[in-house]
Amino acid sequence: MRKKFVLVCGLWMTGLVAVAQERMPQVNTYTDAPPSTGFRKENLFIGGSLGLGFGTDQFTVGVNPEMGYALNKWLDAGIVVNFTYNSISADPAYNQNISSKEFVYGGGVFARAWFLPFLFVTVQPENNWTSITLKDETYGGTLRQNATAASVLAGIGDGGRGIGQGTFYLALMVDMLRNINSPYNDAYGHPLPVLRAGFDVFVHKQR
Repeated sequence: MRKKFVLVCGLWMTGLVAVAQERMPQVNTYTDAPPSTGFRKENLFIGGSLGLGFGTDQFTVGVNPEMGYALNKWLDAGIVVNFTYNSISADPAYNQNISSKEFVYGGGVFARAWFLPFLFVTVQPENNWTSITLKDETYGGTLRQNATAASVLAGIGDGGRGIGQGTFYLALMVDMLRNINSPYNDAYGHPLPVLRAGFDVFVHKQR
């Protein structure tokens, strides 16, 4: 059931990206401002994404509000906040039949380089704090603990970008640091694929 749910969510988000690309101009509407103008309010955007992670006996879902700025014709940068729930099922063969539930909060910065109007690469350094509840499904004992970890998410994405209008994207990333306490690893320390679908709205639309 869990795998079917993840598959349905992935197909749904992929469909939303396709619809957004049909409705959003696939051209970059950015025009260079004269050096004297400095900050351009029409390049400031707010938005966020829904994240999904999945692996062996593990499921992750998160919400990631963000605020950023279009630096030039091809580069966006900004800050992001993370709120994530992570669940690992008990498995007698690999984790001594201990289940885990994690609540994660944190944040960091991101950069997206659009090397094509519809395709980008992204890097997102961040730090997260995790509240963990471990339950022994065999004997019924429970243990609660806290952890923190730095991560660097990196990956590739697809979407539509119109500066001063809006952006819709679908990104696939992995944690490059592989910290043992990272919320983006599975129960065995392997990095999980992190799928995020997001939408940004520019604060001041271009006329």
